[in-house]
Amino acid sequence: MTTNLILAAQAAQGSGSSMSFIVMMVAIFAIMWFFMIRPQQKKQKEIQKFQNSLTEGTSVVTGGGIYGIVKKIDLVANIIEVEIAKGVVIRVDKGYVFKDMASTPVQGK
Repeated sequence: MTTNLILAAQAAQGSGSSMSFIVMMVAIFAIMWFFMIRPQQKKQKEIQKFQNSLTEGTSVVTGGGIYGIVKKIDLVANIIEVEIAKGVVIRVDKGYVFKDMASTPVQGK
């Protein structure tokens, strides 16, 4: 009889530890999502919103780090012409154009 009680206690204890492991894994995933994945998705949406609202004359930075001003936007081909120096215009894919933070006024100072 005592062996049955010991075996039952061990079985109950074993299932409890596996349940706590599952709860721990869910908690870790939730923390990772909240602190890593969610902010990255938010930043990606902001970049997409900026790229969709581009107009001629906007200061931008390309994915390669080239600063310039948008001169022409071709929505069909998804290409933007950027003037990087007087008379020098390059064609860049719209997905590789980001906001020029150097020309953005600093808030709070």
